[in-house]
Amino acid sequence: MSATGTAAGAGRRTIAVMVLIPFAVALTLWAFAWPAARTAPRELPIGVAGPATAVSTLEQDLARHAGAFEVHRYADGAAARAAIENRDVYGAVVVTPGGTELLTASAASPVVAGLLREAVTARAPQGTGIPVTDVVAAPAGDPRGAVLASSLLPLALAGAAAGVAVTLLGLRGGRAVAALTGAAALAGAVGAALAHSWLGALGGNWWAEAGVLSLTVLAIGSTFAGLAALMGKPGLGLGALLVILLGNPFSGVSSAPELLPAPVGALGQWLPPGAAGSALRSVSSFDGAAAGGPLLVLALWAAAGLTAVALGARRRIESEEQAPAAATPAPARAG
Repeated sequence: MSATGTAAGAGRRTIAVMVLIPFAVALTLWAFAWPAARTAPRELPIGVAGPATAVSTLEQDLARHAGAFEVHRYADGAAARAAIENRDVYGAVVVTPGGTELLTASAASPVVAGLLREAVTARAPQGTGIPVTDVVAAPAGDPRGAVLASSLLPLALAGAAAGVAVTLLGLRGGRAVAALTGAAALAGAVGAALAHSWLGALGGNWWAEAGVLSLTVLAIGSTFAGLAALMGKPGLGLGALLVILLGNPFSGVSSAPELLPAPVGALGQWLPPGAAGSALRSVSSFDGAAAGGPLLVLALWAAAGLTAVALGARRRIESEEQAPAAATPAPARAG
């Protein structure tokens, strides 16, 4: 290649770096900062219970916040409590002959519990208060949900590392599946030992929590490895975009999916980090209530990734078998 061609190539690469880095910064800031800057209730499920007249007044007050709340009516306080424990609603306002009571669930989202407390107590008459009952409290070791929210990124990085390692080490087929599954199982056990046994940030069944953590790492690791098996190394970049760049900020685990701008709150629940956060909350504090959907999402990502790993290995074997056959010259015909 001539000196002129070499210089031109270097110039193009220089311009590419100058353009791509600011673009990556803009994309990252958009993904992480924009949802945080636009946090507000959007169709947030809450309950109301009590006499029809009082409940109607409550519904009218809540309707003034257009699009903020999705109101569910319950017969009494017991039904509202059950709905909170089943994760149907984040909280409920209960009107009784003795006054108004607010039920919350800080385990579902400390941010939402605080938001409801502010919204409901603000309508109380001057000099009076509304009693607040935390029906499902956050674990004592993580009252603000900070540890649970902070645990998602390490899980995502662990899964990404497993997928990248399998790809770069050239593991294929059954060996790749075994490596991903074994790494995920051990990572889940380590995560449960740290978050549950040591920090006390999780308060449910230890094995269920370890299972969710393991399935999360497997879903993410198999996604990276599967995309790489089908697309080559660019697949690793696509995996990072889906899981790290979009999955984490769109997960809503630090607040709630209903507090994020549409449609990223709903989209985040279809990506592994968001599904992992919802499933972990359910098994940690709600005896597994509403965990089925998030676990199904994680299982689908894991199954799709492992299938892609197997298909990629099969295609590689077929191409290697065809290559020698194509390279072998045809026997000369007798003249």
